[in-house]
Amino acid sequence: MDFLAAIAVLLVTAKTIEWAFEKVEIHPIIAHVLTGIVLGPFILGVVRPTPDLKVLAEFGLIMMMLYMGLTSNFSAIAQNTKRAVIVAVLGVFASFLLGFMTVRLFGKPLSAAIFVGVTLGNTAIEVTSGVLVKERVKRIVSSILMGAAFADDILAVYLIGIVTAMAEGSLDAQAFGVLTVKIFSFIVLALLISEVVFKNAEWFKNVVKNLNVFFTFTLILTFTLAILAEWVGLNQIIGAYLAGLMISRLRERKDPLIITRIKLNELIEDLEVVLIEFFMPLFFIYVGLMFNPPLNQVSLSLIGGLYLSAVLGKLLGCGLGARSLGLSWSDSLLIGIGMGGRGSLELAILTFGLEAGLIDQGLFASVIIVSMLTALTTPVFFKAYLKRQKLKSSS
Repeated sequence: MDFLAAIAVLLVTAKTIEWAFEKVEIHPIIAHVLTGIVLGPFILGVVRPTPDLKVLAEFGLIMMMLYMGLTSNFSAIAQNTKRAVIVAVLGVFASFLLGFMTVRLFGKPLSAAIFVGVTLGNTAIEVTSGVLVKERVKRIVSSILMGAAFADDILAVYLIGIVTAMAEGSLDAQAFGVLTVKIFSFIVLALLISEVVFKNAEWFKNVVKNLNVFFTFTLILTFTLAILAEWVGLNQIIGAYLAGLMISRLRERKDPLIITRIKLNELIEDLEVVLIEFFMPLFFIYVGLMFNPPLNQVSLSLIGGLYLSAVLGKLLGCGLGARSLGLSWSDSLLIGIGMGGRGSLELAILTFGLEAGLIDQGLFASVIIVSMLTALTTPVFFKAYLKRQKLKSSS
């Protein structure tokens, strides 16, 4: 199919499914990935994952990471820093451990088991925030959930660097230590620059006031940091995410007239339309187009095991972590459930692993299905548990 015709067919189909799913509150990522699976080689074979579509998808991924950085609230983690970090780290560790053991149990290679464990470790902040928007919970629960989800994003940036090194086959003990230093140095340096420039520098006020200049500056910063990240041996999307995170810190700037916040919101609103309606769907559609496992490589028992690992990893790790910090059992379980969703970053990591040969199509397909299932079931479990809590308190 012609390139432009393929884009038109993919986007129209994706948006149609998305609008239908909205009525039953199903996350749009599921609609986009499903579009690629149905129209791609796995089912109908109408569209194939061509190099042209791959370029658009990669650009969409960079823009998605910029958007995730822009919409992150860096100060959210400061409200409950210790609790959020402990909950996030324990959740990542438990999910990694269970995912790793499950993959090894099915006889897969060590590198594949490590990769899948890394992939399952992250929580999708878009799923968590979507749950909190629709459900009213205690302030302490919501702040820990958002703080832990944000800390998970930072850990995911680190893990993406590890995955990139794994793909290059250069991850021995010494290289692991060097890579860790490089990743955290890059993150800390970016945040220090944002502290000095975006929060305090007077000259930056003129950049912010003109929305066109602000937009151009944001894109230049994004691509500059993406290139720098690649130069130091990291992944481009780490730089894109940090660019958005740096600019998002304008919310912390002391501004009596709140001009910077207004301009930041305007920038996000302008970016939102083209990103959410075009670039981000194309990335997730491309992930679906790459979904083409031989049927003999698809194991329902593996999918079930990985789904349980994903859900129980966050429930046990985050839930017990919250309980150890003094929260009640009910609030701790609510946090464990709320951290269970997977989404955009997992799919980004999966594409790296498949293209680098770290995982086969069977594992790729299995983790995609697991990610979609968690995005689908986490809001349902969260709502059901909240309803049960309310019934118990009223009786």
